[in-house]
Amino acid sequence: MALPAHPKRLLTVAILTGLSLCLAAHAAPADIDVNTALDRGFSGLYNLDFSAAQKDFSSYQTQHPDDPIGPVSEAAGFLFSEFNRLGVLEMQFFDSDAAFAARSKLSPDPILKDRFQAAIDHAQALARARLNRDAKDRDALFALTLANGLEADYAALIEKHNLASLHYTKEATTWAQQLLAICNDCADALVATGFSKYIIGSMSAPVRWLLHMGGLAGNKQAGIADLQTTAAHGHYLAPFARVLLAIAYVRDKDKGRALEVLNGLRSQFPGNTLFPREIARLQAAH
Repeated sequence: MALPAHPKRLLTVAILTGLSLCLAAHAAPADIDVNTALDRGFSGLYNLDFSAAQKDFSSYQTQHPDDPIGPVSEAAGFLFSEFNRLGVLEMQFFDSDAAFAARSKLSPDPILKDRFQAAIDHAQALARARLNRDAKDRDALFALTLANGLEADYAALIEKHNLASLHYTKEATTWAQQLLAICNDCADALVATGFSKYIIGSMSAPVRWLLHMGGLAGNKQAGIADLQTTAAHGHYLAPFARVLLAIAYVRDKDKGRALEVLNGLRSQFPGNTLFPREIARLQAAH
């Protein structure tokens, strides 16, 4: 498959779409139990406490061995710990297309990669088994959304396999759309579409047309609205929606709103050292 015009921008869309899936979890309404192992695990990820997060994800899998959300959450933990080790989680990496295009291929940990892939394969097998019994199983659809989003990120951000990342991103979007068609209150799932709508909507008309022909539509205001809905009504992904909103504000040169969001995140997740570093970077920028 040949890349269309403006490939750097298209690839940015693909990676940011995949990234928006990376912290996804259970496809449930916002009023669920706040004391589950999944809650604790994803709080650990937001605080960059990957060891504690994996203990919680393992605990969830022990309690729910047939639920694909367990192993796919474990895969998210592996991926984000590797991102953190390699410096991929620096937000400034995404604030311009030039920064994205200049990224270098990284050297992954082969043992962690094997564990990541094993968790992805396990989650997909469990999800497909559930879909064979019920084609509208919400957790199965969300697990497949997340699994493909995670693979898109690994392919692009670590291995720099851009075409493979585009394939996984499209798969993730397809599964997310199926979930949203049957779940009006799955606010977390809107993250899977919101930021890509925003980025695509920011592009020139010819590029938007090419992406629309490929099944990816764009509208800046609709994308922001999706992210704001998740930020207000989401559960596991409400903080991550705010991260994506902050990135959108940075890209739109709205430093004041970006700093407001990031300061709130720093207060909520004091263990995350990325937020204060990004705040300092923005405050120092002219």
